Amino acid sequence: MKVAVGLGSAYSGRKRDFDNVVSFAVEAEKLGVDQGWTAEAWGYDAVSTAAFIAARTQTMTIGTGIMQISARTPSMTAMTAMTLATISHDRFILGLGASGPQVVEGLQGQSFAKPLGRMRETIQIVRKAFNGEKLELQGEHFTLPRPGGQGKALRLSQPPNPDLPIYLATLSPKGLELTGEHADGWLGTSFTPEAAEAHLEHLRRGAEKAGRSLSDITLCVGGAIAFTDDPEPLIQQMKPNMAFQLGAMGSANTNFYNDAYKRSGFEDACIEVQKLWLEGKREEAAARVPDEMIEKTTLFGNEAAVAARMKKYREVGIEVLRLEPIAASPGERLEVLGRAVDAARSVGD
Repeated sequence: MKVAVGLGSAYSGRKRDFDNVVSFAVEAEKLGVDQGWTAEAWGYDAVSTAAFIAARTQTMTIGTGIMQISARTPSMTAMTAMTLATISHDRFILGLGASGPQVVEGLQGQSFAKPLGRMRETIQIVRKAFNGEKLELQGEHFTLPRPGGQGKALRLSQPPNPDLPIYLATLSPKGLELTGEHADGWLGTSFTPEAAEAHLEHLRRGAEKAGRSLSDITLCVGGAIAFTDDPEPLIQQMKPNMAFQLGAMGSANTNFYNDAYKRSGFEDACIEVQKLWLEGKREEAAARVPDEMIEKTTLFGNEAAVAARMKKYREVGIEVLRLEPIAASPGERLEVLGRAVDAARSVGD
């Protein structure tokens, strides 16, 4: 089983912490981590971080987790991805996502309407670029070349790179189906192996529409990890973050994280936590998060318990675990990560 880590977060950059992000990536590679995914929300952009870390590493695959499709034109997304693949000697994965209405409309100033249609057309244009084709599309959201002007259909001057993989970060049933139909991999969140079919049935349906199977898609999910004989304090520590996901990651009407957890068997808690959060009762919202919700979305325990938890992910088809080591210092985080790599290797492929 492969191990991945996140590089940066939505809050990255607050303390000008880039050196720490790079140091963590370099040391993670030494520990045998397979992939590093650069975040992009309202902190660091995913591309600059990916390029710098690619230059400082040798074996780790670098992915954008994710590049927001609202922040770039499809052709620029393709150019950037192909450039990153060149810089990294083909150690790059293009991770794309639609983000959410608050970021898309509040930060990017773009309409969030019909995100799946825009994602589908983005992939079509990006694939054309990767294949060395002229960029032509008469779509609902994108038209290349622009009609009535002086432009003509162009192909990128970079050599084709048709094997450059595209992963999608999706959560809604239709988004998961789109991933199964068009992507090489899935960047999953809000996932529990006990309720895997809440996501996998939709991925499978999309894959079958394209004449593929679920095994043709690399599944990458994960969560926080820590080694301890007493998980209870860590469970309580993680509740505010879960409450934030359920209450703040989106609007009152559109929260894909909340909806995904509802499908995974936590509907009552999701409704109550979101209501409390939106009322400004954040401590109460965190307290309402069930222990079980944290237990099933994290890997907390001793070596045997963590390995058993990893095995559950592997049994439902997860090939890559994207882990967030929980510890008090950078050195301790790396110690946790090293133990996690050993545990993942013990699970095997």
